[in-house]
Formats: sequence, structure tokens, C-alpha cells
Amino acid sequence: QVQLVESGGGLVQPGGSLRLSCTASGISGTIYFMGWYRQAPGKQRELVASITSSGVTNYADSVKGRFTISRENAKNTVYLQMDSLKPEDTAVYYCNEQGPRITGRSNWGQGTQVTVAS
Repeated sequence: QVQLVESGGGLVQPGGSLRLSCTASGISGTIYFMGWYRQAPGKQRELVASITSSGVTNYADSVKGRFTISRENAKNTVYLQMDSLKPEDTAVYYCNEQGPRITGRSNWGQGTQVTVAS
């Protein structure tokens, strides 16, 4: 059974930092893509940052220079270091993993709440 377990969310003041973690288990085969998405109330889910198995990263313009994504392939774990947080970063953050495109595999975590408020 595939599971993606996220942790690290919470309440933080503007300008603060949080580190999210996501570990995938029960995966058969290569995890090619790992990414973090977020969904704020009344908005569509959006890609925040992603990283491939070879370390190629991609960031949404709104988080460039503030967030850093990294992964430990041996542990099937992806991290999202979030610095200089803003109220507009408030959302539920979801972890996603995908196999090679030919597999069509995509799995999601349950989400973790991040709230940036004073």
C-alpha cells in the first residue's frame, strides 16, 4: 500500500520559517518526480516546487528565493524549507510523487496545514 506521510506544518509568524517533510513508502519502482503543491481556500491547487530523481528543481515564481526543495532518494523523502514566510503562503500543502511517465503513477499525501499569521 502506497503512503505519503507529510509533517512539519503549523502556525508561524510572517518572516518565520518552517520545514516540511514527506516520506513515501510502499512504492514499487523509481520515484522520478517529487513535488509540493498547495491549495488555499477558494483557490486551485498549485505547484510550489518540484525535484526530479537527478536533482533538477522547479519553483513557482511566488516562492523563488524563499523556498528550497531537496530530497533523499535512498529514503524516498522530500523536504521543503520555507523561509521568509508571508501570509499569502497560508494553505494546505500536499506532497506528490510520480513514477516515470510511462508508468502513469501519481500518489498524493494527505496534506499539512501551513498558517502564516501574527
